[in-house]
Amino acid sequence: MTEEREIIHSSFWANLFKPSAQKLDNEAILGAYPPFLELSRKYLTLLSHIIHNRQYIAGEHIFAQGDPGIGLYIIRNGEIEITYADKGGQILRIASFSKGDFFGELALVDGGKRNASALAKTDVKLSVIFKPDLDNFIERYPKKGIKILQGITLIVTTRLRQLDEDFLNH
Repeated sequence: MTEEREIIHSSFWANLFKPSAQKLDNEAILGAYPPFLELSRKYLTLLSHIIHNRQYIAGEHIFAQGDPGIGLYIIRNGEIEITYADKGGQILRIASFSKGDFFGELALVDGGKRNASALAKTDVKLSVIFKPDLDNFIERYPKKGIKILQGITLIVTTRLRQLDEDFLNH
């Protein structure tokens, strides 16, 4: 039997980039997130064609800890929870995300294994950009690809700096 503990306040998992406007079209969604902020409408339109829409029911896993990292997820509706199973079998709830939040961006860079699980807390509608699709886009448009990767780097470095600050202030 696993024991569940709640730890929601990890800066690394905090969504520091949630846009203020909750628009529904794919171009507007992309244009609101750091990896895509510097792209023109032309490239946002091209990227919007590689977005896949997915739905999950409450209680369904979106991905599990240890799964291959295959994409970036943007929440269009609903709530998800990020959990981590430690070596002792405890399940730690480390983040909760809702409409407008995103998660899984590291998969777009390294495609490594997921270090946590994502579970639908409610019925969820997600927009997903899969790594192979983004890799093809970057291959076709390398200068724009650099902008996207710089945006992902901004997310990671901002989260790490916030984590450092939290650690040093506690």
